[in-house]
Amino acid sequence: MVWSIASVMAPGISGTRDNAVRWRAAFWMVWALLLIIKIALAATLAPFGDEAWYWQESRALDWSFSDLPLATAALIRLGETLFGHGVLAMRAPFLLLGALLPLVLVHTGTRLFGARAGWFTGMLALALPLLGTLGMFALPDAPLTLSAAVAFDALKRAARTRALRDWCVLGIALAVAWLSHYRAAMLLLTGLAFLLSTARGRQLWPDRGLWLAVAISLLGLVPLLIFNVEHGWVALSFQIVERNPWTFHLDGLVQPLEQAVVCTPMFYLLLIWAAWRCMRRAGDGAPWDVLATCAVVPWFAWFVLGCFADDTRLRLHWPLPAYLPLLVALPALLGPVQAASRLRRSLSIAALVVLSAGCILTFAYFCAAIVPGGAASLARFKAFPEHWVGWNEAAAETANLLAQERFDGATVVADNFMLAAELDFALAAARPVYSLDHPINTKHGRAPQLMLWQRDERALRDLAPGRLLVVIEPTARRERERAAWLERVCSMLEAPQVIGRLDLYAGRKRYLFLAADGLAAETRPAGPAAGDCAAIR
Repeated sequence: MVWSIASVMAPGISGTRDNAVRWRAAFWMVWALLLIIKIALAATLAPFGDEAWYWQESRALDWSFSDLPLATAALIRLGETLFGHGVLAMRAPFLLLGALLPLVLVHTGTRLFGARAGWFTGMLALALPLLGTLGMFALPDAPLTLSAAVAFDALKRAARTRALRDWCVLGIALAVAWLSHYRAAMLLLTGLAFLLSTARGRQLWPDRGLWLAVAISLLGLVPLLIFNVEHGWVALSFQIVERNPWTFHLDGLVQPLEQAVVCTPMFYLLLIWAAWRCMRRAGDGAPWDVLATCAVVPWFAWFVLGCFADDTRLRLHWPLPAYLPLLVALPALLGPVQAASRLRRSLSIAALVVLSAGCILTFAYFCAAIVPGGAASLARFKAFPEHWVGWNEAAAETANLLAQERFDGATVVADNFMLAAELDFALAAARPVYSLDHPINTKHGRAPQLMLWQRDERALRDLAPGRLLVVIEPTARRERERAAWLERVCSMLEAPQVIGRLDLYAGRKRYLFLAADGLAAETRPAGPAAGDCAAIR
């Protein structure tokens, strides 16, 4: 990738037919190479907790779910229907969406600024780590980001042509975004900002195509509304109220630094520069008004929300749709700048080379999770890939125990929803896996869904099972919280016995396996527990 960018930029970035041919050849070479790498990783990496959970949702399709709309689960269901059960089958539709995204951006860039700019945009999309790895995992960001790219392209065309076809494409893209994630609301906010703040946008209000697009987009909200009405607005309550403190927190101010890391520092500065240039030219009309609005509005809005909203979950991917218009604009903006100064040209090339190196390092990080000794070498660091390791070993040990005669007909219980989902996936849903009422179930909005599926602690008590195989993941809690949680688990089991342990990656991943004669009639007070429980504290 680094060689490709350096070689095609060597003669200059000014638009020539030969230069466009070089960019096209480089794009397809890197696109194919990255797709092969992503397929290999997708076929090898264990599903991390959220993916396994979405797989469980795919087994019980509904209008929506307590944490997400329908699209992610439906795509997983499609993949497994076509290709059978497995990690690659589950991720296959997302790999396809991730592969299509650069092509959409190439199409947009070509229409706006010519073929060379289009292929250059595609290369930037492949090199940006968050986009280059998109689709490798079965996550809602793949359909959401692709929908954002299509919506941006359709808005740009509809504002110019006023054609009903373009408005319909815009409406469909927004509807799919609503079906992917509640963050689709930001796309609607961005469109509203364009309609209110730009001269071209204000001229579109009487256009019937605009209202057709709005009507189509709202169809994507129908499944969400049906689910929320049926279940007391539990999903909307989680997304708006429960997960957000809605008070200012200082760590939100470090978001630019976080983004500089994931985008690579020099390229992040280049994106800021591109946003500034787009804003300065927004008064010139098309296409700079659309480019500026679709980049700056969500970028700034996510920064402000990040200072008041959810401060405990990963937010690195929130501004991703805001970068798409900037990737389209950068090739056109860089041309005159590079032609004016050798220093500026050298700096821009350096930024792109560092960006490519960042993408390579990102893929190397995921490879470390699967190569022998790779994850172990990172066990002492914060960068330890904990989300992708340990699950296979825990599932294999669970399967070995279930094969023993003493666990014939036993009920499998995990102490948290992620572990329960991982075991359920590994066992191919051969038997139900229940989850105890772990704090992270509520933190991630999964407790209501477990209740609806009757896979939570209350359902387990109603089942009144006999023999239990209980799998506990102590490292799912902070170290200071583990003793209290283990005592609680022990206190609710009848005659628990520790029958196995896994201590992996220098203690970064730990699992305990307990046999129990069912649930205690009532939870005993915390403290020294009966049976073999004292041994696990």
